[in-house]
Amino acid sequence: MRETAPRHRVLIVDDEESMRMLLARILTKDLKVEVQLAGTCEQALRLAESQAYDAILLDLLMPGIGGYGVLSEIRRSSANGKTPVIVVSQLTEKWAIERSLAAGASAYHTKPVRRPELVKTVKDQLAARAR
Repeated sequence: MRETAPRHRVLIVDDEESMRMLLARILTKDLKVEVQLAGTCEQALRLAESQAYDAILLDLLMPGIGGYGVLSEIRRSSANGKTPVIVVSQLTEKWAIERSLAAGASAYHTKPVRRPELVKTVKDQLAARAR
């Protein structure tokens, strides 16, 4: 019996269900990762505190403390403090990208997502984490 390699676990955080589902389809089909979905900032923080992920995809414009708040909390106090966080946002302004990277994001993608670029980024971040 052949052992299968453990699958990477990715948390997708976005308040829009259609975007969560799109990102989940892309990652499960193209990278064969296991995904978990969070639709609120609070849910994202609960999940990030309770389990470790190999990568996190995070929207910025969300009700509550927002994506920047989630990113800050994850970096400060969670089991995922060193987990790659890839921001996926409709914000295209340079300040938003710079603020995200300064707050600890590993990469930044704008919506609408370009599948090949997103898949490459997630793949690269997973590979870098495995080293």
